[in-house]
Amino acid sequence: MIEYEPVIGMEVHVELQTKSKMFCGCAVDFGGEPNTRCCPVCLGLPGSLPVVNERAIELMTKSAVALGCSIAPRCIFHRKNYYYPDMPKNYQISQYDNPIGVDGYVEIFAGGKGKKIAIRRVHMEEDAGKLLHVEGNRSLVDYNRAGTPLMEIVTMNPPPTGYDQIESAEEAREYLQRLRQILLYLGVSDCKMEEGSMRCEPNISIKPKGQVEFGTKTEIKNLNSFRAVYMGVDYELKRQEKVLREGGTIVQETRRWDDSRGVTASMRSKEFEQQYRYFPEPDLVPMVFDDEFTGRLRAEIPELPIARLRRFVSDYGITEADAEVLTDSLELAEFYDACAKRSKDPKAVANWLTGEFLRLVNASGTAVADTKITPDGLCDLLDLIDKGTINRNIAKNVFEEMFNTGKSAGEIVKDKGLEQVTDTSAIEAAIDAVIAAHPKEVERFKAGEDRLLGFFVGQIMRETKGKANPGMINELLKGKLGS
Repeated sequence: MIEYEPVIGMEVHVELQTKSKMFCGCAVDFGGEPNTRCCPVCLGLPGSLPVVNERAIELMTKSAVALGCSIAPRCIFHRKNYYYPDMPKNYQISQYDNPIGVDGYVEIFAGGKGKKIAIRRVHMEEDAGKLLHVEGNRSLVDYNRAGTPLMEIVTMNPPPTGYDQIESAEEAREYLQRLRQILLYLGVSDCKMEEGSMRCEPNISIKPKGQVEFGTKTEIKNLNSFRAVYMGVDYELKRQEKVLREGGTIVQETRRWDDSRGVTASMRSKEFEQQYRYFPEPDLVPMVFDDEFTGRLRAEIPELPIARLRRFVSDYGITEADAEVLTDSLELAEFYDACAKRSKDPKAVANWLTGEFLRLVNASGTAVADTKITPDGLCDLLDLIDKGTINRNIAKNVFEEMFNTGKSAGEIVKDKGLEQVTDTSAIEAAIDAVIAAHPKEVERFKAGEDRLLGFFVGQIMRETKGKANPGMINELLKGKLGS
């Protein structure tokens, strides 16, 4: 039986975080009254002339640099000619044979294995409008989005020596997650897939294992979630293999993901490159990129997620799993970094942030940057635990109040009288009271039911309102019970 192997390419479209559109001054915002953010330029009316949005070029160049691309010293825009109702000009201003960035990569860790996924090009174009399908077999078009700055990032198949290609649905999802994380660190886009500011279009084919020539590819349009990417790619790989094993042929076409049925469905035949009739955009001058420009943007790039993850593991001794969580967003990574540099125990900081902190963040719907907890505040709380002023159980309650009120740990502990009880006589009195109240449990413990030790500790903590030192309780209790 023939064994097939996949060839998966990823085209990712990202709307850049600018205030105005790519070639005109119309505002860029999600939603709004249809066709209220349009002008003669973005509608392509006769006599209108485009002007390049400098901020969009900066954001895209910064992205290309961060992805390890070579930046073209000189590049131009092209017209990509095709008719579709959401394209008001009947052409799209894009880039063809001379994109801004080439030959980059995204590092992934799918299936426990590190891979460098090769990127062929990073180029700029303008977004299309949006079609709204309504009852009566009609479609309405909203051109508010038309002309929004759009960055396209395309992977390379086959990859050059030393780089890899995507080989499974899992890797496709991982690639998109890692790419989104990088772009969020850079602040070039909000990458809200549910709003369409990041969209993925996988190109999928299969071929007999070892065959050099690629099979016929299909493209899945506008996948807007990580789950849809995984499900769509996985389904399409299985569908193509089934077609070939049954003696059929794969048609080059554009397909869509039908989430309700869990299948891909044909939309239209896939255009070939020649059909777009690319030619240089006559209304825009060439762009020239010098070392000063790219150097300035390079200096603005923060430490990126994978590099930061590796540093957290090596410098702070935390697990890779914790480092993955802590580097998920730039805000959380910087919060942890600030805490870990001050704290005596970076592992304890990681435990608090991945546990109690994120629990409260998720429950409240608060962004990490907007929380009332500060790195110094968390470190002060941990200092109180280390000094024995409060125990961990009390600390959880204190932390929650810090999160809700912004008060310092010391202030909350003092106002509520939460200092840990370390007075031996006071703890012994509580132990004696608990032992006297539970004679049957004492007899069972002495008869060999060691698990009852936890019961006694719990009762003593309740007697002391949770403020007794747990270590002292255990030591004194064992002496009292004769164990």
